Amino acid sequence: MNTFKIIESLERFGTMLPDVLRDVGQDDARWKPADGAWSILEIVCHLADEELYDFRERVRLTLNDPTASWPPIDPEGWAVERQYNERELSEAVAKFRSLRSESIAWLRSLQNPDWTRTHRASFGDLHAGDLLAAWAAHDCLHLRQVAKRLFEIAARDAGEYTTRYAGEWRA
Repeated sequence: MNTFKIIESLERFGTMLPDVLRDVGQDDARWKPADGAWSILEIVCHLADEELYDFRERVRLTLNDPTASWPPIDPEGWAVERQYNERELSEAVAKFRSLRSESIAWLRSLQNPDWTRTHRASFGDLHAGDLLAAWAAHDCLHLRQVAKRLFEIAARDAGEYTTRYAGEWRA
């Protein structure tokens, strides 16, 4: 595993996401498609919570004590309970950015981590390296989700006109 490249990817996403969302208005950030998928704001709040309660914590636990129980997570429930869609986008982005910076600093502070350390989860064994790789991939999935939401907003705003000329959306 090229940990340098993965950590670099995590850092890049931490600076890229705020740039992508800088000029998105609050109404657009809260807009949800008819299928009930998350809004841009909910995606960003999810990313912040995952940064704090999921990936960093689970990598840390797996590296330090693979037998330790992982704290439970409930991304879908958190979106509702924590009222993600009622928050301010700029604050959610700033929180994510700050947490990601802390994660990068922590990852770079590790001295010869054993990425083969394995946690036995209810759904199967996971190496610390699996978690690190999944962390970077998780960013990509949500970047795609943000792009899709922006595409849907453009189509919404086109009103009676079509966005077909731009190319059909492929998720």
